[in-house]
Amino acid sequence: MSETITSGSRSGYYPGNAETTVTLVGDRESGRLLGGTIAGADRAAIRVDILAMAIEQDATVADLERADLAYAPPFSPVWDPVLTAAKVLRGRL
Repeated sequence: MSETITSGSRSGYYPGNAETTVTLVGDRESGRLLGGTIAGADRAAIRVDILAMAIEQDATVADLERADLAYAPPFSPVWDPVLTAAKVLRGRL
């Protein structure tokens, strides 16, 4: 099953905020994260490293949702797009 979300790349009030689209794919039976894509003009390449690490570690979508990612308005909103996508996908699994 897959789910796609579009979210801001930084805190909304911070300059440079751009749309980031995250698609995650998870296995319904095991809850395991199977893959994903991230597209956007701001920091998409950095965020894809989060997915690569989670997949390498055989993380579940719930594990990814609970990841403790750094928050700093110049770099990420409180709810990083990857975490938001994981929450939406977990709700569907």
